[in-house]
Amino acid sequence: MTDVKDRIETPTPPPDLPKLGLIGWLRWTWRQLTSMKTALVLLFLLALGAVPGSLIPQTAIDPVKVSDFFEAHPKLGPFYDKLGLFDVYKSPWFSAIYLLLFISLIGCVVPRLQVYLKALRARPPKPPRNLNRLPGYQQFEPGVDDDVLDLAAKELRRRRFRVESYDGAIAAERGYLREAGNLLFHFSLILALIGAAWGALFGYRGTVLVVVGNGFSNSVAQYDDFSPGRIFTPDDLPPFSLTVKDFTAKFQTDGPQRGAAREFNANITYQETPDSPEKSYDLRVNHPLQVDGSNVHLLGHGYAPRVTVRDGKGQVAFSGPAPFLPQDSNFSSFGVIKAPDARPEQLGFEGFFLPTAVIDQRGPISVFPDSLNPALVMTAYYGRPSQETGKPQSVYQLDKTKLTQFDNGSGDKLRFQLAPGQSITLPDGRGSLTFDSYDRWVKLQISHTPGLDLALAGILLAILGLMGSLFIHPRRTWVRVRTQDGRTVVEVAGLDRGPERGLGDELQAIAQALQHPESKKPDEPTKQEQP
Repeated sequence: MTDVKDRIETPTPPPDLPKLGLIGWLRWTWRQLTSMKTALVLLFLLALGAVPGSLIPQTAIDPVKVSDFFEAHPKLGPFYDKLGLFDVYKSPWFSAIYLLLFISLIGCVVPRLQVYLKALRARPPKPPRNLNRLPGYQQFEPGVDDDVLDLAAKELRRRRFRVESYDGAIAAERGYLREAGNLLFHFSLILALIGAAWGALFGYRGTVLVVVGNGFSNSVAQYDDFSPGRIFTPDDLPPFSLTVKDFTAKFQTDGPQRGAAREFNANITYQETPDSPEKSYDLRVNHPLQVDGSNVHLLGHGYAPRVTVRDGKGQVAFSGPAPFLPQDSNFSSFGVIKAPDARPEQLGFEGFFLPTAVIDQRGPISVFPDSLNPALVMTAYYGRPSQETGKPQSVYQLDKTKLTQFDNGSGDKLRFQLAPGQSITLPDGRGSLTFDSYDRWVKLQISHTPGLDLALAGILLAILGLMGSLFIHPRRTWVRVRTQDGRTVVEVAGLDRGPERGLGDELQAIAQALQHPESKKPDEPTKQEQP
C-alpha cells in the first residue's frame, strides 16, 4: 500500500527529449513562418498597418497637412513621427511586415505546388473495400448484357472525370483545378506584392500647383512635393514640359445640387523633349496625360488673385498671382501674400478670396463656386525686415511671430474688402495693396508606377483563383461489379472532398445511365477530361 502511495505522489519526470540545436530552431522558425496561419496573420497586419496611412496625413501626399498636424498637436506630432506614421508605406515596421508576408507566401506556395504536381500525375485511387459506407451510394442489378464497366467509363468521361480501370472496378476523379485555384490565388498575391514593391522602388510621385498661363518642367526643383522611390534618382525623370493654356469649369446653376461641379478641364500643351514638337491635350479628371511613361493627372483647381504690393517708399515689393486654397464647396479660398522685401518694413497679408461674395450675418462669404462677384477680404501685417535663414517656408502660411497687425485707427484690427481694380492704402503710409485681377490654377499630380500593371494582373488572377477554389468541387466516384448471394450487383459510390453539393443526384443519374443505356440521348462528342 505504501509503495502504491509513493508511486502516486512521486511526479513522473518529463521525457528526456533531444535538444533542437541551431538547425532545429531554424527549421521550426521556417515552418512557423511559412504556415498558412502565419500568412493570414501577416496579411491582416498589413491591412491593419495601412489604416494610419488613410487616417493620418502623409508626407508623400500632402506635406502641408502634415505641417498643420504638427502645429495643431505639438506633443502628438513628434511621437507619430518617431513611429513613422506620417510616411507609413516607407516605415521600417510596414516594410518588415511586407517582406515577411512575401517570404511566407513563397514558402507556402512552393511546397504545395510540388504536392499538387505529384497529385496531378497520380492515378485515381482504388475503390475502398466497403463502398456502402461512403456518403453517396447506389446499388442495382445490371439490366443489360453490355459491359457495365465500359459503359461506366464512357459515362464518367462524359461528365469530365479522369478515369482509371482496376480489376472489376472503375475509379474516377475530377476537380483538380480547385487546388490550382488555391495556388493561383496565393501566387497572384506574390505578383501583387512584387508589383507594389517594384513601383515603390523605381517609381515616383509629385504634385505641383500651376497657375493658368504658366508652365512646368519635369524637374525635382519645380515640384511642390516630391516622393521618389527608394532606388529612384532625379536623373531618371523624363525631360518633358507642359504649359497650362486655359482652364474652364462648369457648375450646376439651379436645383438641389446647385454649385456641384459638372465639368472642369485644362487645355495644355506639352513637349516630350526640349527638341520635340509641341502637342496639345485636353486634360480632364480620370483622363490623364501619358507622356514618356509618366501620368499627369488633374487633381483640383482654385483661384489665384493677381495683386500688386507697394512698400512705404512706393516701390513694387510684390506683383503677380498668389494661389489661394479652397476651404469649402463654394470655393471660399484662404491664402497669404508675402512682401518680405518691402521697405522700410516688410508687409504681409492674409485672408480670403470669395468667387461670389455676399455679406450676411456671418460676414463675407461665397455662395457659389464660380466667379460671379469676386472679392478679396484681407487683413494686413507689418514688421521689421528679417534676415534670410535659408529655412523653407510654406507659401500658404504667414509667420506672424515677428509681425504686428494693422489697426483701423479706432482700436479695431484692420480688415478690408477689395473688388478687382480696387486698392487700399495702408495706415501711416506703410504701403498699398491693389487687387488687379484673378487667375485660375490647377493642381497636377505627376507619377510613374512601373509595377502597376503587374499588381493589377495579380489582383485579377487572385479573383480568378478565388472563384476556382469556391466553385470547383473535387469529387471521387467508383463503380464496381461484384457477386452478392449468387447474383451480380453494381455498386456506384462517391465522395466529395469539399461541400457535398449534388452528390446524390449525380450518383443516381450515373446509376440510371448504366441501368438503361438505351434511354439516353445519342452520345455527345467526348469532352476533354478536366486536368
